[in-house]
Amino acid sequence: MYRRKGEDAVVTVNTVSIEGHSFTAVSVSLPKTTLLTVSNDHGYIMCGALDVGLLNRLLGDRKIIAGRATGVKTIEELLAAPLESVTLEAESLGITAGMTGEQALLKMC
Repeated sequence: MYRRKGEDAVVTVNTVSIEGHSFTAVSVSLPKTTLLTVSNDHGYIMCGALDVGLLNRLLGDRKIIAGRATGVKTIEELLAAPLESVTLEAESLGITAGMTGEQALLKMC
């Protein structure tokens, strides 16, 4: 955890367990927003800051497995929220828009 002097945590890293699988949850507090991501060695889900279109268009050759949920403010909300969009590589694993972040992460195991 990293803190600015006199402030709440700026970067928080925790382990999240889902059905016996471990994931890394990162929260980055920025002015007027918080970046959220939960990942494992294969892929990740992230808050609305993720540009899935850009990943597909410009980085498609990297075969990035990722999903985006919008309107989330905590890691718990990110896990429970339906994904708004996913990368093409995520789709190839059966990860689809509309499934929860938790469901998508389990398909990344």
